[in-house]
Amino acid sequence: MLLNAFHMNCVSHIQHGMWVRDDTRQLEYTQLEPWVELAQILEKGRFDALFLADVIGLYDTYRGGPETSLLEGMQVPVNDPALLISAMAHVTENLGFAFTSSVLQTHPFTFARQISTLDHLTRGRVAWNVVTSYLSNAAASLGLGGLPTHDERYDRADEYLDVTYKLWEGSWEDDAVLRDTKRRMYADPAKVHPINHVGKHYEVAGPHLCEPSPQRTPLLFQAGSSTRGREFAAKHAECVFIVTSRASLSGTASIVKDIRAQAVRQGRRPEDVRFFQGLTPVVGGTEAEAKAKEAAYIEQANFEGSLAHMSGSIGVDLGTINLDQPLATFDFQSVRGSVKGLIESSPDKSATFRDLIRSRMLRQFLTGTPEQVADELQAWFEAGVDGFNLVYTVTPGTFVDFIDGVVPVLQARGLVQREYAPGPLRQKIFGDARLPKRHPAAAYRRG
Repeated sequence: MLLNAFHMNCVSHIQHGMWVRDDTRQLEYTQLEPWVELAQILEKGRFDALFLADVIGLYDTYRGGPETSLLEGMQVPVNDPALLISAMAHVTENLGFAFTSSVLQTHPFTFARQISTLDHLTRGRVAWNVVTSYLSNAAASLGLGGLPTHDERYDRADEYLDVTYKLWEGSWEDDAVLRDTKRRMYADPAKVHPINHVGKHYEVAGPHLCEPSPQRTPLLFQAGSSTRGREFAAKHAECVFIVTSRASLSGTASIVKDIRAQAVRQGRRPEDVRFFQGLTPVVGGTEAEAKAKEAAYIEQANFEGSLAHMSGSIGVDLGTINLDQPLATFDFQSVRGSVKGLIESSPDKSATFRDLIRSRMLRQFLTGTPEQVADELQAWFEAGVDGFNLVYTVTPGTFVDFIDGVVPVLQARGLVQREYAPGPLRQKIFGDARLPKRHPAAAYRRG
């Protein structure tokens, strides 16, 4: 069972409103010390990686502007996640670091150098979560003249990855670096190649500016669940983050089956793709203690921040909806499809829209004693999920509770590693530091 901590270099990530509590370090996100502490905690708990989310735009759909997001610190302000990694890698030996970067935000030639630098500095412990962006404000701030359509963004991502693959895998041959002090030859010029990529979106001459890093291509994460997103994942991804509710085991199983089947049609193997379910653990010494902790979180949760987050995600201004209106009284003729789907997901139509949002928050929580939480994780694992992206409510407390309580139970059941496997991150997870020959990136290798 693979375990990642899910975090973000901002004030409020997923469970909004918690930053005002005394038992969280969210207000210290601009300082290195809490991140260093978190990395050490996660490595002690034998977590595989810290997964850092990111966005490059404002959630400004709710109430027609960004005011709620700014008031609640809802993923704004948000700092660059990649710049945290060197410091955290310096105080750890095995923990991996996955960070999110959009194909819209950085030219692939520049990004490839950033990744190679991090892969060198971490001794091969870096992963990239590939995203295509969905916030209109991101496109406006990047001067793109509007957000490309959903499928166009994935088409761009396909080419972006082709460029980076050529740089990482094909520009420098395996024996290009000589480091020969007697002959004063650092690298053999005949074994360093330009890539001369000419495509619809990019023209990149190359060569790659970095010598080969331990993994060359970083471990590849992706989180798309749309039809086009699944196609992209089946071609490129090694790890897929599934964003469904805790109750959607059947929905998760369907996504896993579909992507693996598509990967096989691409010439890959089913085991080439690992799947991570997102869950929020709330652990207590007793069930009553865990439930009391969950109730306190729900009581302190900020609905405005959650609605601003949801509005940006689905592209619909939920600020126009009366939160205390019973679901049964909504005029379905005037409600947008995505909101209609939210309402229809509730079996109790006498509940209000506020109750609906509250219930959705509750479905994110995995609450109980260490044994109860371990039981549910084991059920997901046995149903085909390879691991979990664990979302915090308070940091680092959520992870400390999980590591102190649940990890020993999972280790006793033989479900979680007691010691790290050797080598770079990909080797720890898949057994080899390099991508397999059946991955599309391997087509660009030389020599």
